[in-house]
Amino acid sequence: MGFSNILFLWASILPLIVLLYYFFRKKYKDQPISSTIFWEEVMQETKASPYLKHLQKNALLYLQLLALILFVLALMNPFIKTKEIAGEQSIWIVDTSATMLAGQTFAQHKEEMKSLASEFTGQPLTIITTGDEPKTIIRQETDSSAIHKAIDSLEVTYEEEQLIKAIDVAQAYVGETATSIYLFTDSVERGELPISSEQIKWIVKGASKDLQNVSIKRFAATSIGEEALALIQLKNETDEKKQVELILQDSEGRVIVEEGIALKEQEEMTKTFEKLPLTESLFATIQVEDDYEVDNSMVTILGNNLSQIVIDQQMHQLVQKGFQALNAEVKLVPSDQLATIKEALIVTNQVALLGKTDSPLILIGRDDELSEEVNSLVDVSEDALFAFSNLEDVYVNSVYPGFDQFETIATIGEMPFIQRSSKGDIVILADIQSTDWPLHPSFPLFLWSLQNELLEGTTSLGTFSPNESRGVSLAAGDWSIYSKDDEYISSFENANQFKAPTKPGLYTVRSNEEEKLLIVQLSENEREIKEGTSFELGTVQNKGNEESSKKSIIIWLLIPILLLLVIEWEVQRRRGFTN
Repeated sequence: MGFSNILFLWASILPLIVLLYYFFRKKYKDQPISSTIFWEEVMQETKASPYLKHLQKNALLYLQLLALILFVLALMNPFIKTKEIAGEQSIWIVDTSATMLAGQTFAQHKEEMKSLASEFTGQPLTIITTGDEPKTIIRQETDSSAIHKAIDSLEVTYEEEQLIKAIDVAQAYVGETATSIYLFTDSVERGELPISSEQIKWIVKGASKDLQNVSIKRFAATSIGEEALALIQLKNETDEKKQVELILQDSEGRVIVEEGIALKEQEEMTKTFEKLPLTESLFATIQVEDDYEVDNSMVTILGNNLSQIVIDQQMHQLVQKGFQALNAEVKLVPSDQLATIKEALIVTNQVALLGKTDSPLILIGRDDELSEEVNSLVDVSEDALFAFSNLEDVYVNSVYPGFDQFETIATIGEMPFIQRSSKGDIVILADIQSTDWPLHPSFPLFLWSLQNELLEGTTSLGTFSPNESRGVSLAAGDWSIYSKDDEYISSFENANQFKAPTKPGLYTVRSNEEEKLLIVQLSENEREIKEGTSFELGTVQNKGNEESSKKSIIIWLLIPILLLLVIEWEVQRRRGFTN
């Protein structure tokens, strides 16, 4: 607190004058005297009374002194220093990743944003949220109601923060303007912030300290015959021993494993569960006292444990190179050894292997028939394999005869070109060297669709990060996404524009004729929390504006002064003005 008009301190003499007035003020009161003989004695007693007696039981004196003291303070114009947002504009980068839910960090940051917004003095505000694609919520906004509305609309998106992208967007808005950038996150290192510009001041608001977390780091399951095998990895990030209750449930919600586990401080434990009942999906949940619940659950779809691609050595090198560009786990195997291959995707031209192996098969060409010359365009159906592959411009010189019992999904004229068996194997009825297909972008895209369908299975789209956008192998049509509890989430038509839901969990993608599962899973970085950090970095040249402002409180003195004057008037009225 301070005074801007200290020269008016001389006015403090006014209360002293009033005080002296009351010292020497003659005050009379009615007093009956039995005789004039005693008049002189009574007057002497009155004159002998101490001066302080004039101040006793005198409400009017105290009211006047208090009013004058407040009046003198008002003349000196008292003020209090308030902190002001530095710079000519302000940019807020708001972390909306899942870890912001630890310890109510996100809710606390929103309250702090509202408090800061109330201190704005006309400076424009820009709010940017993090994620794979940072979003600008408001830009150069000065209206207080619009700012508070934008703050209320902020929600956690569960995406990985990717602060670098949001910082790049913020710096693009800075230009040559002095700017204060507030970063509302859980934790960030000083070295991650660019400090080369003198036009930027960084204010980092971190999470609360001493947050505790126990998480499920990894969870996977696979089918082995008529049983399932599950593997789970738990991590205790705290410095104390934690008691964890682990629960595994099948796709129907039935509990199949319930076990208490003691985790030591900073311990990472891996457990394997064998001979579990076969189910479509498995849910893992841990019950533990910590500050972050989002990473206490995980779901997996039982896969066929296929990841490797085996290619017949006789196949053309273009086929080999095509798959190697998509998958690192590609092996070349002699033709006579393919029949013994298990748990791998086989690419060959040996018709004898169709139906003779449990592994999925891609047949490119045939070794038991002669090809016939064709002269027509390729026509594809609305199959999911062609979601990204347009084969209209592909030239095919010759094709082999098709299989009568197989489903034809692409034709050349009236002849089959690509077929699917009842088991799900894919047959391409032409040698790659007899086409110009490898010269077209549709070739690697078609191979990717094959790999996606045959390795991950026809009942699952795979695992996605929250809000992840990527193409999926789905036929054109109306598709809808539903949660595990059959709650509608969203719809889409174009498989290229598929976007995963926000919250982690198991979802179903449905059309009129087909249904597939998909998993939305937190990234590994979002399954651990870091110690919160708050700090300021850099300075801003405000071009005349200071970071702190003087807020006058004279209005809070004028109100009691007026109130005291009213009370004085009432006291004087009751006592009588003549008295």
